[in-house]
Formats: sequence, C-alpha cells, structure tokens
Amino acid sequence: MAYSELKNWLAADKVLENEPLKNHTTFHIGGPADCLVLPATPDDVALTLRYSRDRNAPLFFFGLGSNLLVGDKGIRGITIKMGGRFTGWEIRKNVLEARAGTALNICAEAAARNALGGMEFAEGIPGSVAGAVFMNAGAYGREMKDVVEEAEAVDGDGNRKIYTKEEMDFSYRRSCFTASGDLILRVKIRLYNENPRMIRERMKELAQLRQNRQPLGYPSAGSVFRRPAGYFTGKLLEEMGLKGYRVGGAQVSEKHAGFIINTGGATAADVRKLIADIKAKVMEERGVELETEIKMAGEF
Repeated sequence: MAYSELKNWLAADKVLENEPLKNHTTFHIGGPADCLVLPATPDDVALTLRYSRDRNAPLFFFGLGSNLLVGDKGIRGITIKMGGRFTGWEIRKNVLEARAGTALNICAEAAARNALGGMEFAEGIPGSVAGAVFMNAGAYGREMKDVVEEAEAVDGDGNRKIYTKEEMDFSYRRSCFTASGDLILRVKIRLYNENPRMIRERMKELAQLRQNRQPLGYPSAGSVFRRPAGYFTGKLLEEMGLKGYRVGGAQVSEKHAGFIINTGGATAADVRKLIADIKAKVMEERGVELETEIKMAGEF
C-alpha cells in the first residue's frame, strides 16, 4: 500500500515509511513499520483513523514505546506514535491537563514546579501520560487511578468521548481502554497544594530507590510480568535462581529479576523466548502462571 495521499493530508514529515521501530522503543528492539504516523494535532489523528478505516488498513498505536516489544519483522499497515509531537500541558488551579504523548515524568516535574502534590510516584516511570492511563501505571503504593479525573479519547471511527474516572474502570494494570482500544487524546489530573520542599524530597527519595533497585543503565521495557496473587515477581524469580538467565542478547537483570534487559543486539525473538522459558519454569517449579505486562506487537 502506498501512503502518498496520507502524506499529502498530514505533511510528509509526519508520515514515515519503513521506519525501524527499534528507534522508537525503550527496548531498542523492533522491525520496520510499513507506515509510522507522527501526529501533532487531534485533526492529524482523525485523518489517520479515517484513512485507515476507509482502506481497511491494519492500525496500531503507542505512546513512547516504554512498555512495548515489537516483532523483528515489524508492523504491517499504519502505526500511530502519539509520543514525540502530540505533547504539551497546562495547569489551571489544581488540575494538570496533558496531551496524550506528554512524558509522565514531565507531568510530575510540572506539578512539582507548581507546588502541586500527588504526582511524585510518577517521577521515574517511563512512557507517556496516555500510556500510563491505558495500563493504570503505578509505583510505591500509588497508581494513575488515584490522580486521574478525566480523559478524552477517540474510537476507530473518529468519534470523540469524554471519560470520567469511574468510566475508565481502573484495576491493576488495566483500564477500560485496555479492552476498547480507543485512543486517548488528553488527560486531566487533579492534584493538591503541597509544600514544594516536601514534594522534591519525596521525588528525590523515589528516584534513589529506582536507581538502587532497577537496571536503568540498560534498554528494557520495564517490569515484564504482572504481579501474581501472593507473590512479588522479582523476588520469586530471584529465589528460583533466574537472575542472569539469558537467551541471545536478552537477559534477566541481575539487579532486579522482574526486568529483562537488552545487553546489546537482542532481538524480539530472544526476548519472547526468554519470557516463554521463564513462564514455563515458574509454572513447573512453583505452579504459578505468570502474565506478561509488556505489550507485544507486530510480526515475530
């Protein structure tokens, strides 16, 4: 399929053909997207959705690629990256409103600069604010459901809707968007007035915890598995001696067993095989079924 018409609609620099997705994921892994769209406005998104629908082209979208494993053969059809250009935020009183692709840590920093508390937990979480809402991201006892007030999303037909907090139906690492596939355009976050020094101290404390516990020096997609009932995944895998276990360039982190890192040149096939091995070992030895938290997309 040629995408010249889409380029004419959006501008050529917003439509990249055969773009390597390893350049757009924190894993630094992934084959080419047939067509990668980098929208800057809601109209760009609507036009792309309409183009995809009218031509019956496969559609996939993501934010900053921080929780994503893309197959080595890439993604067919149209891929929309909301992170990068679809960004920006503003604060009115105690409400921070951010466009979908805005990095979550930028939102946390903006809140801190404006003496607003509640976002400290997000200081070191990679990814976009929309991606964080999509999967109800959280850390250290707080989740997005604790701060999100409203979100605007668009469905595959281009219909836009405002979702309340209740309608987003948050649960552990899930929201209503996980099932519906609607694309989030913007998010409203309600915060509270707080002493700026206390905010900074809390952010510094959490940043140090991440530095001590997580393999921040290697490409990864964050925590690989959802927490199974009654267990902490990293501790479980460490007890089983899986730290350092590897397939090709993919390795279970020796710093935190809940992470898989790209030690250099890892392929999506390496990561997927490593995940499968871990799941099989945990099921065989402990009778626990692990569920992946990272999203897999494309052709492997």
